[in-house]
Amino acid sequence: MTAAAPASDAVLRDMRWWDIGPVLELEHELFPDDAWSAGMFWSELAHARGPRATRRYLVAEDGQGRLVGYAGLAAAGDLADVQTIAAARDQWGTGLGARLLTELLRAATAFECAEVLLEVRVDNTRAQKLYERFGFEPIGFRRGYYQPGNVDALVMRLTDPAQARTESSESNG
Repeated sequence: MTAAAPASDAVLRDMRWWDIGPVLELEHELFPDDAWSAGMFWSELAHARGPRATRRYLVAEDGQGRLVGYAGLAAAGDLADVQTIAAARDQWGTGLGARLLTELLRAATAFECAEVLLEVRVDNTRAQKLYERFGFEPIGFRRGYYQPGNVDALVMRLTDPAQARTESSESNG
């Protein structure tokens, strides 16, 4: 029996341009075959500020200032899409993923989105369980979505993100 991982002490804040380098390092470590490029993050951040913002991107830093997670959401009309969410391997099981997802759902609510979609690798059951805990339900597949490897994506949907079972609303954390 393994001991439970300690709760993450990471501080969440808005992602800024100077975070792109450390985010890319973590991105390449966690997703070596289909990592986002710097240009993709720059493009997303360009839509994350100002009165017409349609994106929310966050980073998580541990007590030593090390970037240990990040997440992003895009909104269009009444629909939001979780673009990315990641936690460093040493943060798995600490609740950091749930905290990042909670903040994305708060952003979806602020953007007045009625539902949130996401894609997750069919072989990433750990992430699927997190999303299910928050009330996401499978609605379909995208065949060969993740390249290379031709891995399918499970498409999941959450209706009414304002009422989602978030990290802060769960009694047992």
